Amino acid sequence: MALFMPPALLRQPNFAALVILVWLLVSFTLLLQHWPQTAETLLDTDDALRLAQLHAWLGGQGWFDLHQARMQPPEGYDTHWSRLIDAGLAALLFLFGLFTDGALAERLMRAWWPLLWLLPTIAGMAAIAWRIAGREAAVIALLLAMIGTPGYQQFTPGRIDHHNVQIALTILAVAATVWSDRVRLGALAAGALSGAALTIGFEAVPYLVGCGAAFALRYVFDRANAPGLRAYGQGLAASSLVGFFATIGPQHWLRHSCDSIAINTLAGLACAGVMLEIVGRLAHQDRVTRAAAIGGVGCISAAALLLIEPACARGPFAMVDPAIWPMWLGGVREMQPLLTLFRINPLTAAAIAAFPAVAVLATLAVLRNRASRHDAGVLTAAAVFAIAVMVMLGAIRGYSYAIWFGMPMVAAMALRLFAALRMTTLVGRTFAALLLTPMALSSGAITVASAAGFDDKDAFDRPASKACLLTASYKPLAQLPPGLVATDISYGPFLLALTPHSALAGPYHHLSRGIIAAHRSLAEPPEQARRVLNDAGVNYVMICGPRPPDGLLAAEQRRSLWGQLRAGTVPAWLEPVRGEAGQAFAVYRVKR
Repeated sequence: MALFMPPALLRQPNFAALVILVWLLVSFTLLLQHWPQTAETLLDTDDALRLAQLHAWLGGQGWFDLHQARMQPPEGYDTHWSRLIDAGLAALLFLFGLFTDGALAERLMRAWWPLLWLLPTIAGMAAIAWRIAGREAAVIALLLAMIGTPGYQQFTPGRIDHHNVQIALTILAVAATVWSDRVRLGALAAGALSGAALTIGFEAVPYLVGCGAAFALRYVFDRANAPGLRAYGQGLAASSLVGFFATIGPQHWLRHSCDSIAINTLAGLACAGVMLEIVGRLAHQDRVTRAAAIGGVGCISAAALLLIEPACARGPFAMVDPAIWPMWLGGVREMQPLLTLFRINPLTAAAIAAFPAVAVLATLAVLRNRASRHDAGVLTAAAVFAIAVMVMLGAIRGYSYAIWFGMPMVAAMALRLFAALRMTTLVGRTFAALLLTPMALSSGAITVASAAGFDDKDAFDRPASKACLLTASYKPLAQLPPGLVATDISYGPFLLALTPHSALAGPYHHLSRGIIAAHRSLAEPPEQARRVLNDAGVNYVMICGPRPPDGLLAAEQRRSLWGQLRAGTVPAWLEPVRGEAGQAFAVYRVKR
């Protein structure tokens, strides 16, 4: 946080202490609430695969070798997840291992990893609030964060995937951007943080593009901003290059991707950074010329990316097999538009949308002020928040960013509200601010929606399937002789992390062959499914929970192998494997 604030402001030591205090309160609250859960489950498919990847690396797999041989054999699966996350997890595991046994050390590592990244997230968000409305707004923003439960999903103890790291780095990049006109190193930090975030993953691309656009537009409107543009370009190019060569091995340097760091995306990023540095040095006198130069940078960078991989013009999923959309990807919850969620799960949708909706009103209120409309930092913060809202409308996975980027706007509006209502007492202001917290607004939205007669048609957390994700459910499976398993693709990563078995597929869009085979093995009638299983060399079929294969009509479900097994009709070529009483998985051995 010190990176983004002038020294005069940092001479007030109590605010830094306040940030740490809020972080500690939130962290220990989350830890108390979720600590038992860290022993019961790995939470999510991404957390399970991340743990499997970490185990493989600590077991001797090379730094640049991200191959998961037990996923979709015989070719396996090369993940595009950054080894940098594994390095951080390993360091934390080593630290806890100094004073406790291996199992507890790993559990502590999984619990504390996301909580550590909550500190820079809170600090960066408060820094944005301070820049757009002053220190008092930053204090209110900390209060919003302290009771910001809906924003903690990716920071729940046990979340060791890359999402929390991406959120933290992105918020810091935006904080550096909004402070860059007042802090000398802000622009360089913004570029470096953007490159680091993109090395981890590409989910934050829209918000980081907003940061780059802010520097470009500042330069277009005032050539005095050329030094900031140059510094941003230097930071972006340098961190992208370092991130690429630090995480991508020589054997994969020529591999293309539209949704991760690769030679084609690196070409676009490095080209953009270098060109911005060159354009900033030229510092054109004429505004039209400066705009044309920035447009040229965009065109050249896009050309560098698309000449290497033209398919990326169709978006991040351009290289995904379209066959997996109806059988899996099209039904992924986090990919659903918010309006679709309102039709299916109105209570959940109301809880998600409540705080961002208030933040939209707050942004409009802040921008009514003429000084705010002419303040580059305020405009940048508002623009990035608007991008987050648009992403959330298109896919609900963006709501975490919408909440975090909305907090500074709500905090700024709260100050105006206090002034308008002449609220001067600490008690009155605190009470009013509490009503604007994400938790209060989400709870209120659910209450109103329930009173209006709305109800979720489909349980979002699917409680009937929870047993399928419990660690204890995989212990009996681990006792079976190792083999290739066909099951719901959501269970594949858990099999890798908790058993010696191989999985036919997992919920990852680059696993199209395995996803298609896994889907057909359960969705087809028994005889057709048998051919699929034999062709894939499957040893076990496992089913768990009431969730059928996606995309099937009721009649197709009944005829499918999944439907037959659920009804207790076992084909002769499958042999039930006796398990413990109450075992979550029904296991069948494929007869040869």
